[in-house]
Amino acid sequence: VQLQASGGGLVQAGGSLRLSCAVSGRTWNSFGQGWFRQAPGKEREFVAAISSSGANRYYADSVNGRFTISRDNVGSTVSLHMNSLEPDDTAVYCCAAIWEGTLLHASDYRQMSKYDYWGRGTLVTVSS
Repeated sequence: VQLQASGGGLVQAGGSLRLSCAVSGRTWNSFGQGWFRQAPGKEREFVAAISSSGANRYYADSVNGRFTISRDNVGSTVSLHMNSLEPDDTAVYCCAAIWEGTLLHASDYRQMSKYDYWGRGTLVTVSS
């Protein structure tokens, strides 16, 4: 499974951006997808995740209500719609894939160590 994130850029506080993650691989529909971010000088953190079927979605408290994750299994893309952006959202955003066959708990989607494949990130900068 290979992943490539895109859609980052510079936006003013209160604005919106949509990130996309192009996914390739014959079995990608068996993988859940997640977005993580890493701000300058900080550790990488969980942002959002979606199950392989799209039925279950998970969000970090800091973005819940502002960000929406979705997936298009036909087009092999996972999107992160980000609204009401804040300067604290400034970070490099990465998408990742998690093999659902090994998951034990829903909370596993929030664990960086559980993810099997990672793509290169895209930079989001929110100006105040």
